[in-house]
Amino acid sequence: MILGRVIGTVVSTRKDERLTGFKLLVVETLQPGKKTEVEEFVAVDTVGAGVGETVLVVMGSPASRTVNGADTLVPVDAAIIGIVDTVEMASR
Repeated sequence: MILGRVIGTVVSTRKDERLTGFKLLVVETLQPGKKTEVEEFVAVDTVGAGVGETVLVVMGSPASRTVNGADTLVPVDAAIIGIVDTVEMASR
């Protein structure tokens, strides 16, 4: 899983019909404690997330199965599966 923050939305009127009705969001990866280059990607929202929220994202094969269940594969590389309330990290 990846920890990320929603930074934008994507509107696509022409897309694979299996994606109809799903919101597409732009997510930046969060790497607490690391100063690395930010990576952004588009993810299908399965939980009703919004801009500014911290989210949990799955990528690859698990993402394609979370959108419509394990019976139907959907052409996605990333899916938002949770909205994070808090993150606590032990001091190093």
